[in-house]
Amino acid sequence: MVECGGDRDEVLGWLLRHAIPDAMELLDACRVGARYDVVGHPPLPSVLRKKSAQGSDEVWEARPRWSCRELPAGSEVTALDINGAYLSALKTHLPLGALELSSGNVHSSRRSGIHLVTPPEWEHESYLPNPMGNREEPGRVWVTEPTLRLMQRLSTDKYGKLCDPPVIHESWTSGSTEHLFEKFRQVMRDARERAIEESDEITLEYVKAMYSKLVSTMGESNFNRELYRPDWMHIIRSQAFVNLWLKGYKAHVAGLAVVRVMGTDELHVAGDWRAVFSEGRAVSQVKVKDTYTVGAARW
Repeated sequence: MVECGGDRDEVLGWLLRHAIPDAMELLDACRVGARYDVVGHPPLPSVLRKKSAQGSDEVWEARPRWSCRELPAGSEVTALDINGAYLSALKTHLPLGALELSSGNVHSSRRSGIHLVTPPEWEHESYLPNPMGNREEPGRVWVTEPTLRLMQRLSTDKYGKLCDPPVIHESWTSGSTEHLFEKFRQVMRDARERAIEESDEITLEYVKAMYSKLVSTMGESNFNRELYRPDWMHIIRSQAFVNLWLKGYKAHVAGLAVVRVMGTDELHVAGDWRAVFSEGRAVSQVKVKDTYTVGAARW
């Protein structure tokens, strides 16, 4: 604060500009003594390479953008905000080494990567979003590990066999761990909670920038040359979408009407949501973003 003359905006701006290198330094510190090696710049299969400078690669992250249109007019809806969506998504199965190609309808829980699949039919669009997200094109598609595992879970008895398992045609995978970012995630979570307790909004914004910018720049960015893992970026983003889908499913099973599921952190429900979710600013809690009535002008 002294170097910036006590100006809050200038302090925050300085911190945000340093968020990426600070996050990488913290990540390295959190990995001291790790039992596995990480390849930061592996050779990439063509499906993970952008087709043009401003284009995208072939991986589908299954981002949700879904609304239910069958609620009766007059239903009271609460828009919930899921706290720390990307922070929670850091706990996911990430490939450690260079990705290796395999073929056939086989999946190993000890490996992670991207998979060319034929998605199953989804017959529950009237009350639950498709786990494949807002995808209209039929046929085969490259999906990430979290998306594949979600669809496999939904095909089991535990979830009432909501769909058939996806058919895997090819996979680019490597041996994986769910704990690659675990220490980093815990440090970020604790710092976030401490900032909230102390009403330190500057630190809160800085912490959010550290983990969110780390995810957004680990694929391909001039702001982060230390990591070139677009597979990690896609997987972490997809895990955030999976986590949101599971929140919606939890609401549905508890008897709430799921009204809207959007992006990484937006869940709209009708019913007594406080009997299902804890309200607050912690990562495990939700915040109220808005309330409205179905049939009103905004609907």
